[in-house]
Amino acid sequence: MAKNCFLGLDLSTQSLTAVVVEPATGDLQRHAIHFDSCYPSYQTTDGVIIGDDPRVAHVDPRMWIEALDDMLDWLNQKGLSRKIGGLGVSAQQHGTVYLDQEFPKALFQLDPSQNLLVQLKHIFPRDTSPIWMDSSTNIECREITECLGGDLNVTQLTGSVATERFAAPQIRKFWKEKPVAYEKTSHIALISSFITSLLVGRLAPVDAGDGFGTNLADIQTGRWSPVAMEATAPELEQRLPPLLVKDKVVGNVSSYLVAKFGFNPQAEVIVGSGDNPCSLVGLGLIGTPQIHAISLGTSDTYFGYTQQLKDEQRSTGHIFGTTDGQYMFLICFKNGSLAREQVKDRYGLTWGDFSEILMQTPPGNSGRIMLPYFMPETTPLVLHPEVLRFGGFSEDDVKANVLAVAEAQAMAMYRHSGWTGQRPKRIVVTAGGSENRGLLEVISRVFGTEVCSFEIKESAALGA
Repeated sequence: MAKNCFLGLDLSTQSLTAVVVEPATGDLQRHAIHFDSCYPSYQTTDGVIIGDDPRVAHVDPRMWIEALDDMLDWLNQKGLSRKIGGLGVSAQQHGTVYLDQEFPKALFQLDPSQNLLVQLKHIFPRDTSPIWMDSSTNIECREITECLGGDLNVTQLTGSVATERFAAPQIRKFWKEKPVAYEKTSHIALISSFITSLLVGRLAPVDAGDGFGTNLADIQTGRWSPVAMEATAPELEQRLPPLLVKDKVVGNVSSYLVAKFGFNPQAEVIVGSGDNPCSLVGLGLIGTPQIHAISLGTSDTYFGYTQQLKDEQRSTGHIFGTTDGQYMFLICFKNGSLAREQVKDRYGLTWGDFSEILMQTPPGNSGRIMLPYFMPETTPLVLHPEVLRFGGFSEDDVKANVLAVAEAQAMAMYRHSGWTGQRPKRIVVTAGGSENRGLLEVISRVFGTEVCSFEIKESAALGA
């Protein structure tokens, strides 16, 4: 690969992925580090620490630091780091990382003779980070909503109703339960701005793609909202990263990356963003509102580009920013691939078997319907996991259960995306589930439109 390559890093729920691309030739290299297998000491399952309360989903951010260190070392060993002219970060949205006043100094003084974790493991006043799967803040959501005057006001101000996994209710819960630790917290980063900070060696801003997914930003002005911050926790603005509306280069790689990993000192780092806004870029959907996208990952997401803000009352869906200063809509379904995998594993199937059943079983499943809430759900809001079956079939009916879970998920996407406006002329499907032809056929039947699989599954890393 020639010089002027570009690096996208995607820190997802289960792994850290790097995509290095040389635009002139289209040459592309990939590498993934899977958290469960590579870092067993953090005791994650599918990348998450889940305790006695199934609503609580946290991660030790030190694991992410280890993974970044190992990924940068891989790039160096492959001779790629010196060829990179620019890089960006994509990260799972909504997760928050809590840092003390020593963090900026620790970044500035990084010693290339030591790894990142040794030098940064002490800077967390909160040991774990709540991530997008956490659904333990229903009380805080109600408190924020009441303070801001109801769901419609919250939606029109921040782009979403108060949402359990978002930063605002998560921060509020932390402040209420651990006020001393909150007082010791000098900086609250989103995961994308945290990883970007490690790359540039100083506190990094967050972009509107990720920042609008917090219930803390005014999506009309592109600034942190004073009333939303006041409804969340005291003295919050001084703890949040700067918010940027459009893409911007935030600096060159740090001297630490140059000395330890062989990066070109002129390599530029762009502001980090969430995985969904990055996927919008990676799928080529900026400026194309007639094409929508579905990501079949750990969670399923339905999203697309828009230049119009939707002000109507709604209980589902979100508005985030885009790289060009416009907007994207998104609906998230927590019961994504993990729910499909529960069905697959229950009957000892391979994904190939799963796909064949979907293609061979008549559409409509003879009226047999499932509500597949294997875990708490956000769309629609389901606080307690429950799987319900209607139409006279049991848990023992393999084909009926396979088709039921796939059709239920596709119909939920159709039903809950109606508020976004005109139905798409085409749907592009990405992430791991996009390789399953049976799932694509089910989605195509439900939406009545052309569905295609994107060649590069790592669309978020490519977008970064």
